[in-house]
Amino acid sequence: MIKIAPSLLSADFKNIEREIKRVEKCKVDLLHLDVMDGHFVPNITLGPMIVEAINRCTKLPLDVHLMIENPDSLVESFVKSGADYLTISFEACKHLHRTINLIKSLKVKVGCALNPATPFSVIKPALKKLDLLLLMTVNPGFGGQKFIHSVLPKIEEAKKFIREHKLKTKIEVDGGINPQTAKLVKKAGATILVSGAAIFKSQNYCRTVKALRE
Repeated sequence: MIKIAPSLLSADFKNIEREIKRVEKCKVDLLHLDVMDGHFVPNITLGPMIVEAINRCTKLPLDVHLMIENPDSLVESFVKSGADYLTISFEACKHLHRTINLIKSLKVKVGCALNPATPFSVIKPALKKLDLLLLMTVNPGFGGQKFIHSVLPKIEEAKKFIREHKLKTKIEVDGGINPQTAKLVKKAGATILVSGAAIFKSQNYCRTVKALRE
């Protein structure tokens, strides 16, 4: 079952509640929020107060990706603000298992993201603890980037490992996802598709969501 998570990074923040209501009508499954600190990635986006405000606008689960240095210091704040899924970036974690256990102790679903150049092998020791593995298909920092095709074998490798070890970890992909690349990542094994520009820059959100799902 494919799930669609519109990335609010590409939405019109001047009319964010209206944007959320528009994608809700398309029967999407999650809302994806990218948290960037200007250090781990070269952009600054939103903090716990904005996540809390967005949470008041919707009943959809919030899929929050922390692209920040020292994520442990802000994990609790983002959980309190309404995150249902909290994903940390492998490359930003000094003690990955400790951070995963911290998030699990707060009773939300935990994910870990790998940048395009980071091999799947690094996450194997922690994979059974994860609800979500986010494989970035662009280098994080900005929306609207081109899909990196070399990540496809990593998606296939992750799917094979999860199947062989009978894990329940979901594979999410984020970056350059449109109806064309959606076919590729679904075939490789992804089940949650994060899409920003393809949805929010389209003339018909629901038509795009349907194309992504089908």
